[in-house]
Amino acid sequence: MGIFSRFNDIINSNLNALLDKAEDPAKMVRLIIQEMEDTLVEVRSNSAKTLAQKKDLNRQLDRVAQQEQEWQQKAELALNKGREDLARGALIEKNRLADVAKSISNELNQLDVQVEKLQSEIHQLQNKLTDAKARQQALLLKQNTVSSRLSVKRQLDSSKVEDTLNRFDAYERKIDDLEAQVDSYDLQQQNLKNEFDELIVQDEIDAEIEKMKAKMNTSSTGNHSNEV
Repeated sequence: MGIFSRFNDIINSNLNALLDKAEDPAKMVRLIIQEMEDTLVEVRSNSAKTLAQKKDLNRQLDRVAQQEQEWQQKAELALNKGREDLARGALIEKNRLADVAKSISNELNQLDVQVEKLQSEIHQLQNKLTDAKARQQALLLKQNTVSSRLSVKRQLDSSKVEDTLNRFDAYERKIDDLEAQVDSYDLQQQNLKNEFDELIVQDEIDAEIEKMKAKMNTSSTGNHSNEV
């Protein structure tokens, strides 16, 4: 059994209400769209049949009008020939055809009303179908978004994530310890180099002082010699 039993059910339906009551809105909107598409095909088929019937009636009306004209000419011909009896018979046939034409014209008027109604129904149904497809896209997008969020939430709540983060923390601490050891080694090397540099500088200063003392002594001895 379909969601809708007839065309008016679709036109008068409240899509939001149907989706609110559905356990699976995405599935429901798919069924609604399928029902609408099937109904649209049926309505368009009926419209095509009605248009074909209208064309056939127009052809019949043209033939009847032509026959009316022919019987009118026959009646005039009979009168010209002095055959009033034949003229009367021709006019009777013409009047019969006029009644047929009137009946066909009435049927055509009814078909025009039906065609107009079918076109209106097709337009309404197409609008409903467009709306349903838009809702379907929105539902699919929302469903995908919610599914992605749920997947992320599950990952965040998973113990695996916590274990992984703990491992990262442990690795980070281990790397920090190694870095500290490297820094300590570099510091020891730097301190040792500084001590040697200081010794070298001290030796150079001591040597410079000795030179200065020797120079001063030499200068002092020279002065004493000159005084004697």
